[in-house]
Amino acid sequence: MGELLAGRTVESGSARGLPFRLAAPLSFWGGFDAERGLIVEKGHPDHGASLQGRVLLMERAKGSSSSSSVLAEALRNGTGPCAMVMCEADLIVALGAIVARELYGAVMPIVVVDATVWQRLCDNEGPLTVTALDDGSASLRLL
Repeated sequence: MGELLAGRTVESGSARGLPFRLAAPLSFWGGFDAERGLIVEKGHPDHGASLQGRVLLMERAKGSSSSSSVLAEALRNGTGPCAMVMCEADLIVALGAIVARELYGAVMPIVVVDATVWQRLCDNEGPLTVTALDDGSASLRLL
């Protein structure tokens, strides 16, 4: 069945995919190509990587409030992550997921975890199931 870890829901939904841990914070505005699903920020350690269908492990976000529109477009296009796990909640990232759900019916759960869970996720390379409930509880299952 796999190991079950706890988190806190920022945006509800469920998804399953392979994790992708960002080596550095990313601004979706100017740092991510929503048409191709690729990190395009020059100098970013993960430049060229695809986030499409991945469970994005992003410790914290950076950048512009326009990041929400880029993330929403990626989710509409089907080129964005299937879920996101963070150590620090980010309202701009959450807004992108909320807009994508409301306008396009595209769901991307966002979960915040503590340092212990974060480290366990970073040590995992196998598939990860994210379940983020409306009551604020969330679970992450390592498969």
